Amino acid sequence: MNVLVTGGNGFLGRNLIRILSKNKDLNIVSFSSSDVDLKLHNSLHKFNNLNFDKIYHLAAWTQAGDFSLTHMGEQWVNNQLINSNVLTWWKDYQPQSKFMSIGTSCSYEEGSDLKEENYLNGSPLRDLYAYGMTKRMLYIGLKSLNQQFGFKYLVTIPSTLYGPGYEISNRIPHFIFDIIKKIIKAKKYNDQVELWGNGYQKRELVYVDDYVHQMLLLEDKLENDICNIGAGIEYSIREFAKIICEIVDYNFDKILFNENKYTGAKSKKLNTKKINNILGNYKTITLEEGLRKTVADIINKI
Repeated sequence: MNVLVTGGNGFLGRNLIRILSKNKDLNIVSFSSSDVDLKLHNSLHKFNNLNFDKIYHLAAWTQAGDFSLTHMGEQWVNNQLINSNVLTWWKDYQPQSKFMSIGTSCSYEEGSDLKEENYLNGSPLRDLYAYGMTKRMLYIGLKSLNQQFGFKYLVTIPSTLYGPGYEISNRIPHFIFDIIKKIIKAKKYNDQVELWGNGYQKRELVYVDDYVHQMLLLEDKLENDICNIGAGIEYSIREFAKIICEIVDYNFDKILFNENKYTGAKSKKLNTKKINNILGNYKTITLEEGLRKTVADIINKI
């Protein structure tokens, strides 16, 4: 089988490829934005002669933190270009393949039940509106191509992914990696940690390997559908910080919570009834064990 992975150099992409590579029957083709610029309409033509069985479309133009507040227009234009070009190429050259796409919890209306049938209802989270809408448009594109041409697809929506293998760089990291990085550095240099918001905003995490394995299981069970993949439980930023402080041996009371900084949504817990009904008793890693593995990985990078 031939599979294509866009965004193969990202956190999810690298972990997906690592897990897929265990299947020796797969020929995996992947690339990053430095190799292929998906904003260009002919960027995928070099792969026209390969018949892919599956396409994993992970590529997106975005960053964490308040990036979406200051890059709304660019996010809209760039992600629309990327998604339209990939869908057009799928339609013209790879109609036999099943298309796996990644959605975002940001597309759900804030305060609503984050249930799959509500994905296109209401207005996405205000601070991430443009990005959330581009993910909705991608889903609409998949539904439309399925309805007209019978193409096959699956959209999975993760809560925030975490685990080893995340690149800590000059880019704004996702919240959990940002907390870990700050606490590790503060411990190392005997410094104080500043976290944004009052710390009572809640978030849901899913360990990256758990997400990938569940997505792969869903591929054989769902077709032309959308499904949340989350832990089903959320914790406050303070609770995450306390666990990390215990792992790193840093005094939690030294953390400064800056309420004047960007905080995002108060809560973003996905409704996981659908996946629980499909996969039943899928056993995931515990939060503490997952954070310990993540901390151990990041310590080696700082």
